[in-house]
Amino acid sequence: MRYSCCDERRREAVRNHPTLNGIDFLEVLDHSAPTEADRQRKLELHFVKPLGTLTLAPANIRIEGGERVTTFHVLSVVAGGGPSADVLTVEVDQPGDFSTYRLRVVTDALNDAVPPGIDPHLATIEFSFKVECPSPFDCAPQQICPKVPEPAPVIDYLAKDYASFRRVMLDRMSALMPQWKERSPADLGVMLVEALAYTADQLSYQQDAVATEAYLGTARRRVSVRRHARLMDYYVSEGCNARTWVHVQVSADVVRVDPADPAIPIGTKLTTRIPGQLTAIDDDPRVYERAEMIFETMESLQSLFADHNELRFYSWSDERCCLPTGAISATLAGHHPALTPGMILLFEEVIGPETGSPSDADPTRRHVVRLDRVVATAPGGGPLTDPVTNQPITDIAWHPEDALPFPLCLSAATNAGYRDDVSVARGNLVLADHGVTLVGEELGAVPDPFLFMPRSKGADRCALSTREPVPPRFRPSFSKGPLTHAGPAYDHANSARAALQWDLRAVQPSISLTGINGTETRIWTARRDLLNSGAEADEYVVEVDNDGSGAIRFGDDVHGRRPESGTAFTAQYRVGNGRAGNIGADSLVHIARAIPEITLVRNPLPAVGGQDPESLQDVRQRAPVAYRVQERAVTEADYAEVTERRADVQRAAATFRWTGSWHTVFVTVDREGGADLSDEFETDMRAHLERYRMAGHDVEIDGPRFVSLEIDLHVCVRPSASCPICSPARESPCSRT
Repeated sequence: MRYSCCDERRREAVRNHPTLNGIDFLEVLDHSAPTEADRQRKLELHFVKPLGTLTLAPANIRIEGGERVTTFHVLSVVAGGGPSADVLTVEVDQPGDFSTYRLRVVTDALNDAVPPGIDPHLATIEFSFKVECPSPFDCAPQQICPKVPEPAPVIDYLAKDYASFRRVMLDRMSALMPQWKERSPADLGVMLVEALAYTADQLSYQQDAVATEAYLGTARRRVSVRRHARLMDYYVSEGCNARTWVHVQVSADVVRVDPADPAIPIGTKLTTRIPGQLTAIDDDPRVYERAEMIFETMESLQSLFADHNELRFYSWSDERCCLPTGAISATLAGHHPALTPGMILLFEEVIGPETGSPSDADPTRRHVVRLDRVVATAPGGGPLTDPVTNQPITDIAWHPEDALPFPLCLSAATNAGYRDDVSVARGNLVLADHGVTLVGEELGAVPDPFLFMPRSKGADRCALSTREPVPPRFRPSFSKGPLTHAGPAYDHANSARAALQWDLRAVQPSISLTGINGTETRIWTARRDLLNSGAEADEYVVEVDNDGSGAIRFGDDVHGRRPESGTAFTAQYRVGNGRAGNIGADSLVHIARAIPEITLVRNPLPAVGGQDPESLQDVRQRAPVAYRVQERAVTEADYAEVTERRADVQRAAATFRWTGSWHTVFVTVDREGGADLSDEFETDMRAHLERYRMAGHDVEIDGPRFVSLEIDLHVCVRPSASCPICSPARESPCSRT
C-alpha cells in the first residue's frame, strides 16, 4: 500500500542509494502509438534512475486488477525503449477496461517477492489504460452496503426550560437504559443530566433572545432597535447635552500672555452649589463630584478683566432711555481698551425700572451678543470722548443675528429716584456645557485570534497555505454613563445665538479614543455609522444600550478599519447628558480653578439644548414612516416647504427663472422677527437646500420686498392729553391723522 503524501521524498532516497532502483511513473501509449493496433497495449515504465545492469523479463511483470478485462499476457519487455535509459517498455496482449490496474515487479511468475535491486516501496504502481479516453460523465460514488437509516427517537421538541429539558433527558435514558432508575441528585448520571439541562436552558434563552431582537417590533435592546432603524434610513437620537454662558467676576485683572496657559482653559469644571465651599474650588473629584450638576468650559478665556465685571451704558446726556428691539449697537460709558471684536457681552437688567430695587429686576431681560466692532480710541489717538461733556466713551456693535429681542431699559425715574444703571453690560463670559471628563480609562487590548476558517472542500490539502484566522470579537465598553453627546464646537465667527443652536444630526459622542500597537499610535474618530467609511478609516461607532452605557463597534476592513490584535485602547470621555442639564439661571456658583481673584461665578441664562435619548417606543413609531418624508424639491411649492422646515424661517416662497443657461430657483425667505439675510444665514440656507434641490437647478436666496401701506387711523384724544404725537390732533378731540 502506497501512502498519499504531500512531501514525497522516497524517490530522492532511492535515487541516492548505490544499488536500489524503483518505479517513478508509468505512461500508456495511446494516441502517440505508432500503429492503431499498438494503442493501449504498450506501457512505458519509467524508473527513478537508469536501469544499468538491472535485467527484467516478461515473467517479472505482473498486471492485476480490472473488472471486465482481468487477464493479461506480457508479450515483451524492452529496456531503453524510451528516449532515456531509465525506461522499460512493456507490451501486453490486449488493452484493459476503464477500471484501475496495478503493475507489480516480481521475482518470477511463481514468486511474488520483489526482485533484488528493486525498492519494495517503489515496486508497484497503479494506472489506467483509458487515461486518454475523453468522458463527459463524472464518476458516480461507489456505495457498498449502505446503512439503513434508523428511526428517529421520540423527543419532545417543545421543551424550552430547565425542568422540561431534564425530563426529556431522563425519559430518553429510561428508554436506552431501563436498568438505570437512579434519581438521586447525588448520583453522577443525574448530575450530568442536570448540568446538560442547565446548559440547554441557557442556549434556549439565547435562541429566544435572538429571535426577539430580530424584529423592530419585538426588540428590547436599544442597540438592536438602533440597527433596525438604520436599515430604514432613520437615525436614532441619543440625546444631547445642554449649554449655557457663564460669567466670571474678578477682583483684579488676570492677564495671561502665554496662549498655552489661559486664565480659564478648556475643560474647566463649573458646578452647582456645594455646601461649605468657596467660589473657587480645587480640581479634585472628591470635591466637585459632590455637586448635583457639573459643567465644563467649551473654550478657553485667555484673560479676565475687573473692568468687564460691569459696563454701564452711556445715554448721551438723555434720560429715561432704552435700547429698542432689534438694536445692534450701543455706547458704553468709560474707556474700555480691553474690549475687542469677537468678545461676548451680556446685557442684563439689574434693578426694577419701577421700584429701583435689585430684587425687582426682570430675569428675562438678559441677552448675550458677540461684538463685531469696538471703537474705544479717537481717530487722532487717545480715548474716544463725548465732544459735549468730554467724558470717555466706547462704541460697540454686535452681530446682526444677536439683535435685541426685546427693549432694554437703560435709565428710568424709579420710586427711589432717577437711576441710570437699570441695565448694564458684562464681559468675562465663557461657553460651558453639561458633562464631566474622565481621563485615561483603559479599555483593554484586541485579543489574538483563536478560531480559524476551515479549508474549502475543493482545496488541495497539500498546498502550503496559512490558516485564515477568524477576527476576534472586540467590543469594549465604558465603565460609566450616560455618555455625553454634544453638538459641534462654537465658531466665534458666528453670532452668540448660534452657540446655543445646532443641528442634531451633527451631535457626536464626546470621546477621544487612542489605540497603541507597539510603537504605532492612532487616533480614532467617532461616526454615526460606518457606511461611508473606507477600509483604512480609523473610525468607530458608539452604541448606547438601555442603561445609558456605551460600547464601541469597530469596522470590518471594508467599512472602517478593524484594529489589529494586540492594539491597546485608552479612552477619554465625558459623562452627563439629557434634559437634566437644562438647569436654571444662576445655578452654577463654583469653578475648579485656583485663582484667588475670582469672586463670583454664575450662569445668567438658563442652560438650553439638553435632550433625552429617543425612547424605543418613539423609534418604533417613527422609523417605519421616516423614509416617506419628501426629501427632494421639484416644484416651487417643494422648495418653499423645505425652506420653512427651518425654525428661524416663518414664511418662504420660490419661483423658477431661466437665467440663460440653466434654471435658477429664487427662494424668498422671511425670517423670524424680520431679521436681515446675512451672509452667514445665506450660507446655512444653501447648505440646507443642497440635499433637496434637483440636479441642474441653481439656488439663489433673497429677502422679501416690503410694500408700503397707506393706513388711515381714527384717533380720539382726551382734552387733557399731553404728548408730542397728540399735537396735530389738539384742534379736535376726534380727528383723522
